[in-house]
Parts: sequence; C-alpha cells; structure tokens
Amino acid sequence: MTTIRLSMSQALLKFLDQQYVSVDGHEFKFVQGVMGIFGHGNVTGLGEALERSPGSLTFIQGKNEQGMVHAAAAFAKQRKRRQIYACTSSIGPGALNMVTAAATATVNRIPVLLLPGDNFACRQPDPVLQQLEVPGDYTMSAVDAFRPVSRYWDRIVRPEQLISAALQAMRVLTDPAETGAVTLALPQDVQAEAYDYPLSFFDKRVHVIERRPPAADAVTRAAAVITASRRPLIVAGGGVHYADAGKELANFAEQFGIPVTETQAGKSILPWNHSLNMGGIGVTGTLAANRLAKEADVIIGIGTRYSDFTTASKSAFAPDVRFVNLNINGADTFKLSGVPLTADAKEGIQALQHALRDSGYLSGYAAGELAERQAEWTSEVDRLYALESEEGLVQTRVLGVINESLQPSDVIVCAAGSLPGDLQRLWRPSEPGTYHMEYGFSCMGYEVSGAFGAALAEPDRNVYALVGDGSYLMLHSELLTAIQEGVKLTVLLLDNHGFQCIHNLQRGHGSDGFGNEFRRRDGASGRLTGNYLPIDFAAHAASMGAKTWRASTVEELRQALHESQAYPGVSLLDIKVLPGTNTSGYESWWRVGVPEVSESDKVRAAAQEMAERSHEASELYHLNGKE
Repeated sequence: MTTIRLSMSQALLKFLDQQYVSVDGHEFKFVQGVMGIFGHGNVTGLGEALERSPGSLTFIQGKNEQGMVHAAAAFAKQRKRRQIYACTSSIGPGALNMVTAAATATVNRIPVLLLPGDNFACRQPDPVLQQLEVPGDYTMSAVDAFRPVSRYWDRIVRPEQLISAALQAMRVLTDPAETGAVTLALPQDVQAEAYDYPLSFFDKRVHVIERRPPAADAVTRAAAVITASRRPLIVAGGGVHYADAGKELANFAEQFGIPVTETQAGKSILPWNHSLNMGGIGVTGTLAANRLAKEADVIIGIGTRYSDFTTASKSAFAPDVRFVNLNINGADTFKLSGVPLTADAKEGIQALQHALRDSGYLSGYAAGELAERQAEWTSEVDRLYALESEEGLVQTRVLGVINESLQPSDVIVCAAGSLPGDLQRLWRPSEPGTYHMEYGFSCMGYEVSGAFGAALAEPDRNVYALVGDGSYLMLHSELLTAIQEGVKLTVLLLDNHGFQCIHNLQRGHGSDGFGNEFRRRDGASGRLTGNYLPIDFAAHAASMGAKTWRASTVEELRQALHESQAYPGVSLLDIKVLPGTNTSGYESWWRVGVPEVSESDKVRAAAQEMAERSHEASELYHLNGKE
C-alpha cells in the first residue's frame, strides 16, 4: 500500500479538496473552502495547513464564529446543499460561539462542516488555556456542547481516526434526509501529529445524491386519500427547492386544480402571481391561504416539516382533515398522523401525478373560486403597500417600495423579527431562489452573515439583507468580511427602535410593554421608558467602509435604492420606520404561554383566551388520534 506522511490537518484538507457530489449527472466540487478565526487550539495545526497546503480550498477570514457559520450555511442553502464551506475555530469560547449557528443549520437541514479546536488528547498540559474542566467526566470538553445540535459528531484523538471520521462526515453532509451540522472535534495536539496515510484516501470521491423513488404501495395509499378529496391543498416547503421540483409542482397543481400554499422555506418556488399560488400559510400566512386551509379536506405536504408557524400551532386545519406527507426525511412523513410518502420531492410528485391521472381525478373547487381568493389578497397587499402616515414611514409601505425597486433576479435574505411575517405575506417573488429566509430557527443575527454567504453563492445576482435594528445590533460582524472579500451586498436596515416584533407579541397578551424598546432609563420610574436611543446606523456601517444612505421618506428611499443598485461593493440603507406598522392576524393563531396568575386583569383575560384556544387545538389533534 502506497502511503504519504502528513499531519492530520494536512490530510484533512487534502481529503476535503477531493470531495464532489453528483446530482442528475451534474458534478459539483463539494467543499469550496474554509471559513475560520484562528486562535489557541487551531492556529498552529489546521491554520498552518491552510497556510502551507490548502490545495484549491479558499480561506475566508471570519470576524465572529457564529457569523461565519451562518454565512457558510447560507452559502450552502443558496447552492441547494450541493456545495459547502467548512468552518474552524479555536477551543473554548471560539468553539462555543459556533453552537447557535450549528443548531440553525441542523434545524434547517443545511450542511455545514465544523472543525473546532479541542483540548489536548494527551492531557499533558492540563488544564490547558480555555479548557472547560468537567470533574465527573474528563472525556468531556466545551466541544461536547455540539452533540445535540449536530447530525454527526466525532472527536479525532488519533491521526488515523481521521479516515473513518471524514468518510462518516461526508455520508451525513451529502445525505438530503440526514444533513445538517457535522462536527469533528480536533484536539490541538492531534492536529499537528503525523501519520502515514494511504494515498487512496485522497482519491477523488464523487458522492452521488440519488433521487429516492417512492414505494409503489405508498403511492397507491397516498393517491387513494387524495382521490377521495374535493378540496385538497398543497403546502410546499423547502424540500421542493432542494429537489429542483418547482416545475413538477406547478404541473401537478395545474393538472388537478389544486391550490398551493408556501412555508417560509418554500416561498418563491412558484411566481407570486401564479394562478394557483395562494401565498404563505399559517401564523404569518395570507388570508387566502388560511381560509383555504380551514376548508381543506386533505393537506398534501411536500418537503415541509410542519413547524408550528405553518400549522398555526395545529389550529390551521379542519378537525377531520387528512394529511399526505411527501418528504425525503422519513420522520417528517409521519407528522400529524399523515399518510407517509418517503421520497425525493420530484420523484414523489411525478409518481403521484401518474397515479392521479390514471384515476381521472380533478379537485372540486368551484369555477372562479381560487381566482377570487387570490384577487382579494392581491388587493390587500396593494393596500398595505400604499399605507402612509404623517408621522413617518410605514413598514409595509417600505417593503412595497423595495419590492417594486428590485429586479426579479435579486435575492433577499431575512431571518427574525417582524420582517419574516410581513415578507411571507407581502413579498412578491417572480423567480425561484430569490427568497432566502432562515425561519426554521428564526435566529436573530443571521441576516447580514447570511446575505454575505448568499452573495458568495450568487456572485451574478444582487443580494439584499433585510434586517431590523435589533438583529443588526446582535450580529453584523460579517459586513466587514463582505467588504474584505469584495462582494456586492446591500443591507436594508429597518430601524424601528427595538425588538418590536416581541413588543407586539407582549402587548397582544396583556402586557403594557416591557424591556423590548431601545429607550433610555427613566429617572422617575427606573425603567427603560425614556426617549428612544438615537442610533446612526449609517455612520456605524460607514466606519467599517460601507457606502451608506439614510432614508426617512419614500422619495429618499427610492433614490437610495436606485443609487445602491449601481454601487459595486457593500452598502447599507438606514431606513427609519414607525414601530408597530407591521402586519398581523389574517385568521391565524399562535400558541404562547400566558400566565394564569397575574396582577393584571388584561394578562388574566389573555390567559383565559389562550387556554380556550389551546383546548380547541388539543381536542382536534390529540383526541382524534393526531399529534
């Protein structure tokens, strides 16, 4: 056997540089590079390997460990999980900074490879700098915190263990049913240790992502449920995007006259004005979608994991509704006591279409009913886009101006606050892949980092981060990385003076508002109820090198959007909007915990209302044998 002597770090990079995936006969280099922040625990091991022997892997210098993992996840999401960046950190604080982003990737089923430094495997320098000591179990370290948020976790305590660990990591990263964060803990001494690796370990490997076909009996069972229905409704999730099944979904819906609703991850799979697209469903859904959901007798979930926002805390549907669940992930197909159809979305749609076509099936919606529902919602969006106030900019008006100003191929990125609700209801995408929402975890701080990752993935498109002031303040570090890398990226920052989404939720359940606005402390009350903090976000971004504009009127906003489109680098628009001018309602409900005991009559009343609604949802989904 021919071998080559390398350090474990050198071998890891050499291996990663030779990994490819194949989808429908098209081959992609899987690992594009490594994003990293060097420190104690990785700079002299993996850092030296990246300096001296990176192969064709690109190194990108992160500024915050969480931010760089968000960027890597967004890159993979925008590339439909066919290409990734690995991420490396030091031990201790540097590693733990990646945990939140690791969970974000796993929840959203996005592949990211994490390579945190770890304690010395030999334990001779003990406790080493930044070591977390666990007296009851000395095998544990800070990196063990990645176990619950990783789809695969391993610790390489001998250099030869890399061979099996790396292959297992690739198995999970390239499996559409199992993918998520993969963590390989790298003790800092082992990173530098040498081993005679077999040359065959570094051969080019092509991981074929095969389209899993559905079982024939499963198709028959699913088709039988649908053919017995008169008012079926499709819920399209992110799995439709990843399977490139947009055309198949459109053909399926058109042939049988079935309306389509979208999750946050599924939005843009159909153009907003497609005759069967009823828009977002659930807590942040449209009136058209939510009313159809209440009246549906069968829900056909395709590539969705049925989060509580999609199901409106399991209150969105009728008591006797049935579910047909098409998903590559078997666990998702069994949710809501559904009829499972475990398969690739494209393969599953085509199989169902064939079965329904043979039966001569057609839905029973009345002529003109769906067009009427869609027209009603279009009129409502037009109204919200036109709202004005003498006090300042209305958030829905701002989104309307932005939507009208952007090109159809432009990509928007968002994640948390009131913007995801407004965008799922109001945004009008024309092309697939232009609506990039991280709402599986709704992780504040994803927006700027995610937009940087999306811009890396889509260098020929304009990418916009839509972010509130709260999320921007939490994590904006990769704005500097975007400047460093020379990408074109525009941040649209809607400043509404605080965490207004949660402020609205709070006040909607009996609170007078507490601790969610960016105000000075009031001397008399001792609470944060004084004047709003005046924050110049444009000046902040400009201090890092971004081109900036300020907008407090529609005219200023239009002009800034026009000028920013021509700017080749990183820019930020500081847009001042009125608090509380977001959308809500539209016959949806979300279950939250409201105190049964409180000094406030309003809180007690809200708790009683919540208890009644929760009981209704429990009756529908527990007493009838559903989850």
